[in-house]
Amino acid sequence: MTEPSPRKLIIAIDGPAGAGKSTVASRLARKLGYVNLESGAMYRALALKAIESDISFDDEPALSRLAHQSRIRLEPTLGGNRVLLDGRDVTQRVRDTDVSEAASRVSVHPEVRAWMVARQREMGAEGGVVMEGRDIGTKVFPHADVKVFLDADPVIREQRRIQQQRSRGAPAESTAAELRERDRRDRARANSPLAPAEDATVLDSTSLSEDEVLQQLEALVQQKLAGWEP
Repeated sequence: MTEPSPRKLIIAIDGPAGAGKSTVASRLARKLGYVNLESGAMYRALALKAIESDISFDDEPALSRLAHQSRIRLEPTLGGNRVLLDGRDVTQRVRDTDVSEAASRVSVHPEVRAWMVARQREMGAEGGVVMEGRDIGTKVFPHADVKVFLDADPVIREQRRIQQQRSRGAPAESTAAELRERDRRDRARANSPLAPAEDATVLDSTSLSEDEVLQQLEALVQQKLAGWEP
């Protein structure tokens, strides 16, 4: 008799920019053999297409039409996800500062978010995914098996983001101001504002190393798995 396959979780990691969620989500997914679904990469891919199509980031109807005409795919690799936009590899381009800033503006529109949520649910429907973003546990997967809200002191988040930008060879002068503006938009938007889900575990990474955050996430996953009936 064949042993049943172990159940695969849906893991949601939310939090503000600079909290470290992208890195730990990627590492956790690799450890578990899960897929890392980067919601931010998907928004950045759409923002890049808006830039290339010369569409205003404030034009919600045009952005919604653009989304429905787009194919955004994430391909897991040992070095992280490849981001494909209409079949084109845009992995490096979507990490650039101008695209990240554009994604923040594109993502506030309810029609755009509705399209993204539908795509993300399709991609994670079978479980076995670690998904990070800003509304995964509240909107995309409200019934996720494990929900974490990863936060950190704003000053620490700014320092992390500046270091990240410098490591990519990008200018970091305006990073702090951009992060504060990103926080304001994320928390103030009418549709899916940034906030912990009621049943999320809030984890402050201010004084934790990346490895320590990962260990705490693994403990939450193991606790969930241990509570399941065979």
